[in-house]
Amino acid sequence: MRFITCLTEEHDLALVGLAAWFCLVGSLITIRLLDRIRHAERGTRIAWVFLGGAATGATIWCTHFIAMIAYQPGVEVAYEPRLTGISLLLAIFGSAGALHLATRRWLPMAAVGGAVFGVTVSVMHYVGMQAFVAHGMVRWSQGHVVMSVLFAVALGALAFDRARSTGRFAGPWWASGWMVASIVLLHFTGMAAMVVTPFAPVAGETGSSTATIVMAIAVAGVGTLVVGTGLATYILDAQARADTRRRLRELLESNVDGMVIVQGGTVLAVNAAFTALVGGDAAVIGQPLARWIPDIATADPDRIAQLTLHAHDGSDIPVEITIRFDQRRACPQTIYSIRDLRARIAQERRIAHLARNDSLTGLPNRTSFLEWLTRQTGPDSAHRAVALLSIDLDRFKEVNDMHGHAAGDRMLTRIGERMKAALLPGEFVARLGGDEFVAVLPVAEPDDAAQLIDRLRDAIGAPVLVDPSGIEAQCGMSVGVALWPRDATEISTLINNADLAMYRAKASITVDACFYEEEMDKTVRLRRQMVQELRTAIDHGEFALHWQVQESVGTGAVIGYEALLRWTRADGSSVSPANFIPLAEQSGLILPIGEWVLRTACATAASWAEPHRIAVNLSPVQLGHVDLPRLVQQVLLDTGLSPARLELEITETAMITDPVRTIHILRQLKAIGVSVAMDDFGTGYSSLSTLRSFPFDKIKLDRSFMAELNGAPQAAAIVRAVLTLGESLNIPVLAEGVETPEQLAFLREQGCDEAQGYLLGRPGPLPRQGQADAARLAG
Repeated sequence: MRFITCLTEEHDLALVGLAAWFCLVGSLITIRLLDRIRHAERGTRIAWVFLGGAATGATIWCTHFIAMIAYQPGVEVAYEPRLTGISLLLAIFGSAGALHLATRRWLPMAAVGGAVFGVTVSVMHYVGMQAFVAHGMVRWSQGHVVMSVLFAVALGALAFDRARSTGRFAGPWWASGWMVASIVLLHFTGMAAMVVTPFAPVAGETGSSTATIVMAIAVAGVGTLVVGTGLATYILDAQARADTRRRLRELLESNVDGMVIVQGGTVLAVNAAFTALVGGDAAVIGQPLARWIPDIATADPDRIAQLTLHAHDGSDIPVEITIRFDQRRACPQTIYSIRDLRARIAQERRIAHLARNDSLTGLPNRTSFLEWLTRQTGPDSAHRAVALLSIDLDRFKEVNDMHGHAAGDRMLTRIGERMKAALLPGEFVARLGGDEFVAVLPVAEPDDAAQLIDRLRDAIGAPVLVDPSGIEAQCGMSVGVALWPRDATEISTLINNADLAMYRAKASITVDACFYEEEMDKTVRLRRQMVQELRTAIDHGEFALHWQVQESVGTGAVIGYEALLRWTRADGSSVSPANFIPLAEQSGLILPIGEWVLRTACATAASWAEPHRIAVNLSPVQLGHVDLPRLVQQVLLDTGLSPARLELEITETAMITDPVRTIHILRQLKAIGVSVAMDDFGTGYSSLSTLRSFPFDKIKLDRSFMAELNGAPQAAAIVRAVLTLGESLNIPVLAEGVETPEQLAFLREQGCDEAQGYLLGRPGPLPRQGQADAARLAG
């Protein structure tokens, strides 16, 4: 009852309300500062503890003195300044110590700090009461004093404990309420413990009511300033921290990788990339990171770790994690950068697949083929024999030329699918490039490979839809088979032997599959030896030109000579042009050989007394060389031969290979002044279109028509048709291969312009004098 009567009868309730409001505001600020101190960085912790102590001390001190102003004992009262100031200092430093203890990492220290706070409030109160001077006798109730201290200590410990706890009855508002209760109950229970008995009025008594009010207002103003400073500092700091969090959020969100900040074992902040990684509807903040990455504890901060993330939907995602520690804070933070590896792993797998497989058909490529063949023929192989099939598609080039490369790609893709589907366990097929394929299979007998050949023949030979409009095309195949270890023990030799067998099958018109035979190797060695001999034939003077006369059919007059290349080895043996010219074209040696023929022929003709025309054959390889017109012009300048006396002969094959390019070069040659003749007319694929595309100076009718002239009426009809065509186009026609008087008479009767053949003269050395001059001019 004393507590109630003291509060209601001896206090100004309006001032009591003001003290309570001040206590509530100060308590809220104290609890907020308590949380701020707990998360303060090491360098700023002391400053925040001092600021919190000043604000808290001013709160309880101002609450005390505002309430003291509200106290009306019925006598004049005053306050001793020294003890009043000491009570303020005790309140500030005691509160700072309480906040420091309460913000230690160990959870029980919050209650200890709260108890120290209660003791501080009690000490401040009773020291302040010692500064209270009243005109009367002051008596104290020990029970009420003890009760007030118990209230302060118990409720202060509870307030600080609730400030650091979570769950029900916890948080800043509950903690502030218990703190207000500890201060209020201490003060008013302590005031109830005091009874003032007034003295009779005496002149010169200490203090006055006016002085007391002035001092109280000054003290309240100072306290308000201190508490306001703490509040303003807290608000500014909160704003700065909000700005920092905003910048941190912007920084996190600007990163394409998942970013996670962990503090105290739980997730403090994440960005949208990580949220999307684990599942957009998953709650992440406040959860341990190990919930999604169980092995996160094994990650080494000094290196990049590759772990597995369990997404919210149950899927496993490979991730790459880097870790950085932030030790600047009171509670250290760990920053995780988490990168989704699915795209990179898929790309790596694609690269690895492309490195070992053909990009068009998906079949294994050359690298995979060599690895497979090495394993199958290695020392650890369990097979008695292995068959290697070298496969080349027939008529594939026609598909490309007629329907385009897109159609060719569709055909290769479909054939690759069929070949793969035709394989049995243990068999292997790969694409080496273009229309070249290989197959490998273990065999017990050589004929075992025939079954795979039959299956591949069906897969390759079936029609393929090469155009969405419904156009179909077919290919054949040529297959060469070499057996390990019968035909070769080295992989390179085995592959070479299979290719040799394939080339033999490709050249055959009766079979599409051939097994390797030793004779093939001998033939190849002979060809290689001949190529090597060709390289040195020019330097050793083994080449020579023979000349075959060309005459007018009507008059029999000599109109020119054709230069023919002959090769006589150092041992005196002769090599047929039909044997060495194709090898020279395949090896590229036809270019230096052809230049020698052109230069020698021009130099020889320039030395003749009669200005006869000379004919020189051009290989398709020469015709495809961009420097041919420049070479011809240079040779004419060097030898002094008139361009009008030089006739260059080309075949239709050279025209068909690249018509646009060939015609361009022929026009350049015509511009020099030389004439151009079409050789072997009638044996190509498009004679009439060729004649239409370029104005030839002469047509040379192939010798095969002369050979069949007597026994085949069709040959005579063709000769007449060609002669009529030449007359219509105003192009002279020269018939080759004239060997009998009857053939010559037929040509004369049909109006043929010129002829050439054994009847008129066999090829031989220089037909005129001037060998020495020719040799000198030819260098």
